[in-house]
Amino acid sequence: MNSLDLELNYEFISKFHIQELQNSLIVPLSKEGIFIKCLFCSESNYSSFNTLNLIRTKELTKEQILFFLSDMEFRTKLYSLASASILDKNSKQNHIESFFKNLIEKAIALRVSDIHLESMEGVVSIRFRIDGKLKVFYIFQNSLQRVLSSYIKMLCRLDITQNRVPLDGSFSFYLDEKKFDFRVSTLPTIYGESIVIRVLDNQSILKDIRELGFNQEHLKNIEDIQKLNSGLVLITGPTGSGKSTTLYSIIKGINKEDKKIITVEDPVEYKLRQVQQVEVNDELNISFKEVLKNILRQDPDIILIGEIRDKNSLDIALQASLTGHLVFASIHANSAVETLSRLFELNSDKYLLSLTLKYIISQRLVLNICQTCKKQGCKICNYSGFYKRSCIAEILKIDEELSSLILKNDGVSAYLKSIEFKTIVEDGMKRVDSGITTLEEVYRVVNA
Repeated sequence: MNSLDLELNYEFISKFHIQELQNSLIVPLSKEGIFIKCLFCSESNYSSFNTLNLIRTKELTKEQILFFLSDMEFRTKLYSLASASILDKNSKQNHIESFFKNLIEKAIALRVSDIHLESMEGVVSIRFRIDGKLKVFYIFQNSLQRVLSSYIKMLCRLDITQNRVPLDGSFSFYLDEKKFDFRVSTLPTIYGESIVIRVLDNQSILKDIRELGFNQEHLKNIEDIQKLNSGLVLITGPTGSGKSTTLYSIIKGINKEDKKIITVEDPVEYKLRQVQQVEVNDELNISFKEVLKNILRQDPDIILIGEIRDKNSLDIALQASLTGHLVFASIHANSAVETLSRLFELNSDKYLLSLTLKYIISQRLVLNICQTCKKQGCKICNYSGFYKRSCIAEILKIDEELSSLILKNDGVSAYLKSIEFKTIVEDGMKRVDSGITTLEEVYRVVNA
């Protein structure tokens, strides 16, 4: 199904009886003489509109039709503000400010992680990323993009005349006395600009570890991890698998007055109370290598390395964990066993690795079946059938036997089979059996 690239005129749509449109599964777009252009689906019922000449413009799914006909009061309000922002020269600033404020408040209410404002031929599309998946929410005239771009750049204190070079900025927004931070990236495209706004919500990432969806066995392992005084703990998974949330949640549980915690991140997006966070900046010679080289002089108890990228960062992590520090780090690999292979590829010192490596957490995030509609699609889940995500994982504890096998780099897979090591797929299957997610969703994220 191609993405929708037609403007949705909600002032026109609101002239019809919304319940009738929902029952008929038709979205009217515009009137041209005696004809009305409309969106339709395979289940559309045209009998209610037999006195009108309908031109079926584009076919969508039933869920898409119902979604675009939902939340009509807000959609109409946003469309009116968008139109006024384009046409009313005298009060343009007030209109675009109100438009953007309403858009941000809606995004926060819907738990959006990223807002994508994208110029296309003739229209600007606004997509929200919710629970890791992008979905088109609003479509307006393309001329809105320039007004919106200028306003966002003004908020970020960027040069509003620059629309042919990529820019990065940030701004803050208060809602009900709660502060939200946003990171902005702009990129010139053939039709205008692509603007992505990342919603940085500390409350969503600084969760108690028990809120993340780990099973009881995994939670017991994580409790044991939090009791460690030294060693190396690795967390692995692809981008968007929740590694940062898990790491921050573990750190939150051990962040006490008697612990000195230092993180090395690229970039620092979420601020942690009482934690010394260092942001990598190659232009200022604050590289991973330079920071890690000096970090032990700060007398830390716990070190969090955003990502092990090369042999140098791995060697420092191993040395730090060997000398009485607890080190957490992420590394790109698809499973716990593959993580070991990745460490060997980086020419790690096998002796140090066997001594210091304590746990490997490999995880993914699966979409949860919406408990309101049971995957039929409703307003709560934005007609997607899924609502929120939970973590599936495998946690490999490095015991004495496994440590000796790591030293020899031999027999790891056979040993894991002999102890019936529970894999991430098996954890996912339990969630399927419990009605939390679907088989397709488990295989989608595991094979990502």
